[in-house]
Amino acid sequence: MLCWRNIFMPDDFSIVRSSEDSIQIQFTQTICPETNARIQAVCAALEREELSSRLFITETVPSYCALTVYFDEGKTPFEELMNVVQKTARNSAYPAVSKNTYIVHEIPVCYDGDFAPDMKNVCRNAGLSRKEVITLHSAPDYLIYMLGFMPGFPYLGGMDSRLETPRLKTPRTKIPSGSVAIGGSQTGIYPAESPGGWQIIGRTPLKLFDPEKEPSVFFKAGDRIRFVPVDENTFLRLQAEEAARSEEKTHRPLQRYVCTGGI
Repeated sequence: MLCWRNIFMPDDFSIVRSSEDSIQIQFTQTICPETNARIQAVCAALEREELSSRLFITETVPSYCALTVYFDEGKTPFEELMNVVQKTARNSAYPAVSKNTYIVHEIPVCYDGDFAPDMKNVCRNAGLSRKEVITLHSAPDYLIYMLGFMPGFPYLGGMDSRLETPRLKTPRTKIPSGSVAIGGSQTGIYPAESPGGWQIIGRTPLKLFDPEKEPSVFFKAGDRIRFVPVDENTFLRLQAEEAARSEEKTHRPLQRYVCTGGI
């Protein structure tokens, strides 16, 4: 990122102009649920309809420890934008994560056979059985810190450290859509067919990214993901149901509900 200069820097965050049409709020450089919750709070405030229409904010993009705010340079009074962003970031305290209400998406995953070509690698590296790997991997509610690499790819926090596995020495040129994989200390889902070097341990039948639907991405930063193990027959049934829903104009998750509590 090209940071021209610091514009505003209180005790725990700074604001830099990162391009002609964007500024970035940089928070404490610690990847944790508390920082993420604060980023989501600031993001929500800036995206309110009355604020965006007045300031012509075109997009807000959260990441691990920062929030980039894009705006229409020709229509936005820059000083007014900075005043609002400063005030919003300053007044957004670190929330108590355990008291948050958040969305949890259940993602069915088949960890069997051809759906999990690297399961043996993960088991060998961790010194665990296949059953133990599946149990550990499907236990947490993973926090989506951000989406990146490709549209809809979730960077998740909360994976058990025992499952950490190095990336493949030679990346694959083609990974099937819906592949669930581990790369180092992270786990994620490939929402579309692509190259990649993460260790594939399963696949979901859900279509997580569709540019023809609104929203085009199944989930958003700040949501949680819970992996639900299914067998191959269930996978194929859900895959057929997903194909039958493909004509819908909006995403309708298999299950989507609100939980309270920490990760």
